[in-house]
Amino acid sequence: MAKLTKRDIVVSISNQTGMVQHQVFDVVQRTLDKITESLANNIPVELRNFGVFQPKLTKARVGRNPNQPGSSFVIPPRATVKFKAGKVMRQRVEKLSRELKEASERKNKAAADGSG
Repeated sequence: MAKLTKRDIVVSISNQTGMVQHQVFDVVQRTLDKITESLANNIPVELRNFGVFQPKLTKARVGRNPNQPGSSFVIPPRATVKFKAGKVMRQRVEKLSRELKEASERKNKAAADGSG
Protein backbone atom coordinates (compact mmCIF):
# COMPACT_ATOMS: atom_id res chain seq x y z
CA MET A 1 0.00 0.00 0.00
CA ALA A 2 1.35 3.41 -0.97
CA LYS A 3 1.80 6.20 1.52
CA LEU A 4 1.53 9.97 1.20
CA THR A 5 4.82 11.77 1.75
CA LYS A 6 5.68 15.42 2.28
CA ARG A 7 7.08 15.43 -1.27
CA ASP A 8 3.75 14.14 -2.63
CA ILE A 9 1.93 16.94 -0.81
CA VAL A 10 4.31 19.57 -2.19
CA VAL A 11 4.01 18.31 -5.77
CA SER A 12 0.21 18.10 -5.56
CA ILE A 13 -0.19 21.61 -4.12
CA SER A 14 2.30 22.98 -6.64
CA ASN A 15 0.35 21.45 -9.53
CA GLN A 16 -2.98 22.73 -8.16
CA THR A 17 -1.83 26.28 -7.44
CA GLY A 18 0.85 26.88 -10.05
CA MET A 19 3.31 27.86 -7.32
CA VAL A 20 6.94 26.81 -7.58
CA GLN A 21 7.61 23.56 -5.67
CA HIS A 22 10.39 25.21 -3.67
CA GLN A 23 7.97 27.84 -2.36
CA VAL A 24 5.31 25.24 -1.54
CA PHE A 25 7.90 23.10 0.26
CA ASP A 26 8.91 26.14 2.35
CA VAL A 27 5.28 26.81 3.34
CA VAL A 28 4.59 23.14 4.18
CA GLN A 29 7.82 22.85 6.19
CA ARG A 30 7.14 26.06 8.11
CA THR A 31 3.62 24.83 8.89
CA LEU A 32 4.95 21.54 10.26
CA ASP A 33 7.68 23.37 12.20
CA LYS A 34 5.09 25.67 13.81
CA ILE A 35 2.90 22.71 14.79
CA THR A 36 5.93 20.92 16.29
CA GLU A 37 7.07 24.05 18.13
CA SER A 38 3.60 24.59 19.62
CA LEU A 39 3.33 21.00 20.81
CA ALA A 40 6.85 21.17 22.28
CA ASN A 41 5.69 24.22 24.28
CA ASN A 42 2.61 22.34 25.56
CA ILE A 43 0.21 24.25 23.29
CA PRO A 44 -2.53 22.16 21.64
CA VAL A 45 -2.98 22.58 17.88
CA GLU A 46 -6.54 22.65 16.53
CA LEU A 47 -7.11 22.41 12.79
CA ARG A 48 -10.86 22.71 12.10
CA ASN A 49 -12.39 19.72 10.28
CA PHE A 50 -9.02 17.92 10.49
CA GLY A 51 -8.37 17.34 14.16
CA VAL A 52 -6.66 18.35 17.37
CA PHE A 53 -3.09 17.51 18.37
CA GLN A 54 -2.63 17.70 22.12
CA PRO A 55 0.53 17.12 24.16
CA LYS A 56 -0.01 14.58 26.91
CA LEU A 57 2.16 13.19 29.69
CA THR A 58 2.04 9.40 30.02
CA LYS A 59 2.07 7.91 33.50
CA ALA A 60 5.06 6.04 34.89
CA ARG A 61 4.53 2.29 34.69
CA VAL A 62 6.28 -0.95 35.49
CA GLY A 63 7.94 -2.77 32.60
CA ARG A 64 9.15 -6.35 32.46
CA ASN A 65 11.75 -8.01 30.30
CA PRO A 66 10.21 -11.14 28.75
CA ASN A 67 13.70 -12.72 28.60
CA GLN A 68 14.17 -12.18 32.37
CA PRO A 69 10.74 -12.80 33.93
CA GLY A 70 11.85 -11.99 37.48
CA SER A 71 13.17 -8.53 36.69
CA SER A 72 11.09 -5.40 36.42
CA PHE A 73 11.90 -1.74 35.99
CA VAL A 74 10.07 1.56 36.02
CA ILE A 75 9.32 3.21 32.70
CA PRO A 76 9.37 6.94 33.44
CA PRO A 77 6.58 9.29 32.40
CA ARG A 78 7.13 11.00 29.07
CA ALA A 79 5.44 13.52 26.82
CA THR A 80 3.57 12.17 23.79
CA VAL A 81 1.13 13.66 21.30
CA LYS A 82 -2.51 12.62 21.28
CA PHE A 83 -4.53 13.14 18.08
CA LYS A 84 -8.30 13.37 17.93
CA ALA A 85 -9.78 13.41 14.44
CA GLY A 86 -12.13 16.24 13.50
CA LYS A 87 -15.71 15.70 12.37
CA VAL A 88 -15.06 15.80 8.60
CA MET A 89 -12.04 13.48 8.80
CA ARG A 90 -13.84 11.07 11.11
CA GLN A 91 -16.84 10.87 8.75
CA ARG A 92 -14.67 10.27 5.68
CA VAL A 93 -12.61 7.58 7.41
CA GLU A 94 -15.78 5.89 8.71
CA LYS A 95 -17.06 5.80 5.11
CA LEU A 96 -13.80 4.10 4.08
CA SER A 97 -14.26 1.67 6.97
CA ARG A 98 -17.69 0.64 5.65
CA GLU A 99 -16.38 0.29 2.09
CA LEU A 100 -13.46 -1.90 3.19
CA LYS A 101 -15.78 -4.05 5.31
CA GLU A 102 -18.19 -4.55 2.40
CA ALA A 103 -15.32 -5.41 0.02
CA SER A 104 -13.97 -7.92 2.54
CA GLU A 105 -17.40 -9.53 2.91
CA ARG A 106 -17.78 -9.79 -0.89
CA LYS A 107 -14.31 -11.35 -1.17
CA ASN A 108 -15.04 -13.87 1.60
CA LYS A 109 -18.39 -14.77 0.03
CA ALA A 110 -16.77 -15.25 -3.38
CA ALA A 111 -14.08 -17.46 -1.86
CA ALA A 112 -16.70 -19.54 -0.03
CA ASP A 113 -18.79 -19.94 -3.19
CA GLY A 114 -15.78 -20.96 -5.25
CA SER A 115 -14.50 -23.58 -2.83
CA GLY A 116 -17.73 -25.43 -2.17
